[in-house]
Amino acid sequence: MAEKAKKAPAKPAKAAAKPAAKTTKAAAPAKAKAVKPPAKGDKPNALQQPLKPSSELAAVVGQGPLPRGEVVSKMWDYIKSNNLQNPENKREILADEKLKKVFGKDKVTMFEMNKHLAAHLK
Repeated sequence: MAEKAKKAPAKPAKAAAKPAAKTTKAAAPAKAKAVKPPAKGDKPNALQQPLKPSSELAAVVGQGPLPRGEVVSKMWDYIKSNNLQNPENKREILADEKLKKVFGKDKVTMFEMNKHLAAHLK
């Protein structure tokens, strides 16, 4: 006796794929945003305002007026180049002779550093 093979019912055809969205321009490569200089009436914000460091701080970051962000960046460059971070707790800065004049103590945390820097910027 020959058994008839059962066939699965035919599946309906899938809907045609959606056409690709039309583009009028080719995708331009991402450009870095250019920092535009402040307009005549605009004042730089507090972080961009150049400040004159005290003589103690100038020994570390340089003599000229610098924005706060640059001062902090130069402080970290100095700290890292002279290996002044506590190896057990990287949040602590171990002051050398120049930094003791700025901080007023042997050891400060990275969070205290900005408080001490503010006292040396005018």
